[in-house]
Amino acid sequence: MKFKSLLKEGSLQSLMINVGLALGIILMGGVSFFYVYLPNSTNHGEEIPTPDLSGKNITELDSMLTPLELRYEAGDSSYSADLPPLTVLQQFPRPGHPIKQNRKIYVSINRSTPPTLPIPNLLESGSGSLANAEAVLRSNELKRGKILYRHSPFRDLIIEMRMNGKVIEPGSRVPKGSVIDLVVGDGGGPKDFIMGNLVGLPYENALLRLGNLSLHLGSVQIPEEVDTSTFIIYVLKQSPVQGDSVSIGDPINLWIGPKDYKLKEEEIEN
Repeated sequence: MKFKSLLKEGSLQSLMINVGLALGIILMGGVSFFYVYLPNSTNHGEEIPTPDLSGKNITELDSMLTPLELRYEAGDSSYSADLPPLTVLQQFPRPGHPIKQNRKIYVSINRSTPPTLPIPNLLESGSGSLANAEAVLRSNELKRGKILYRHSPFRDLIIEMRMNGKVIEPGSRVPKGSVIDLVVGDGGGPKDFIMGNLVGLPYENALLRLGNLSLHLGSVQIPEEVDTSTFIIYVLKQSPVQGDSVSIGDPINLWIGPKDYKLKEEEIEN
């Protein structure tokens, strides 16, 4: 009887109104949270240009970024001889790119000590001329220093490599960006000299070496069963041999083939 009287008195209608009001309040609260409070608390839509950190020391970054409500993270390290140690080499996002406050800028830091690398062989690799040596040094991220001349019949032929006044051997590890001094021939020495070793060099490098020594190619012997079109060809034998006396302009005979090819006895004797 009481339920029926409530219906008669319009209580159901009042109940529905109250439920609707409650749902409306919840909906308005959700809208306010997601579209008013949350965007304001996260600086939604507020962006500033990314500052340029290039060349800045890592100790300066906090004082630069904190007032802008930005942070940084050192992602990796590299090396450049053009900038002081512990300075920023690269950054992401790039300078000027829009960034929201409280975001991170990822930076690459210049190492305090350069990595080391092996000295290329400028003496026997076929790169023995001064012009070729400079190109090889640059490609290996090394710098050419002083040119020191020594009495030799071969003008600009590399005789020695030095660093800080000391002779360095090919393959020695030196810091990246090191300055390498080159001792080269002055072209005024005696015309007779001791023949060096060409055996084991790639054929193209041997030809360069002959040119550097002012010698020329004589006969070229290739084993009959070898197809030289499918291999990198190496010098298997030379005449005159290493240690013989030769003169500028002498012909040098070469036996060539694949690197691991073993010359037969009759080929060695010829």
